[in-house]
Amino acid sequence: MLGFTLFGMLLLSTLMAIFSRKFSFLGQRPDDYEATGPAFDLRTHLSGPIQCEGMIYGPTGKVTSRFVADMDVKWNGNVGVMREDFLYDSGERQQRQWTLTVGNDGAIRAEAPDVIGVGIGMQKGSAVQLKYRIKLPESSGGHELDTVDWMYLVENGTIMNRSQFRKYGIKVAELVATMRKKEAA
Repeated sequence: MLGFTLFGMLLLSTLMAIFSRKFSFLGQRPDDYEATGPAFDLRTHLSGPIQCEGMIYGPTGKVTSRFVADMDVKWNGNVGVMREDFLYDSGERQQRQWTLTVGNDGAIRAEAPDVIGVGIGMQKGSAVQLKYRIKLPESSGGHELDTVDWMYLVENGTIMNRSQFRKYGIKVAELVATMRKKEAA
């Protein structure tokens, strides 16, 4: 009986892992959004001064941090530099500078000082996917996390961002944020 119970638990775990991989956040592919609109082009929609607000959820689903960020993105052809200045609810500030390169096929290369190696992604239809490995600041534990970002363009030009952070394949945090162009002063 114990063998049957262990076998059943193993089978259930395997089925849950397959289901999660195929039908969850990680199951999305850029091609899933190819026929959707409005068409998301980083060079157009992620350009100039941008206001961002968001929350970070811990592994239990509770909000662990809130933030606002000022971003500024300048493009020279297919290469853009995005400067981010985050202010967290703890009072901590964080700055990051990305270099983004968009290929004619929609492929994306992303580099930043706290990104290990080069992030890769794709823009298709109304969505952008970006995958990279990030090293958190020492104040946040200094962990290296596998990250998947999904950004979705909505009809009014707002970008909705959902990111998951994993360590050893286990989700340890999730980020949800909005990004929109700042109003002219």
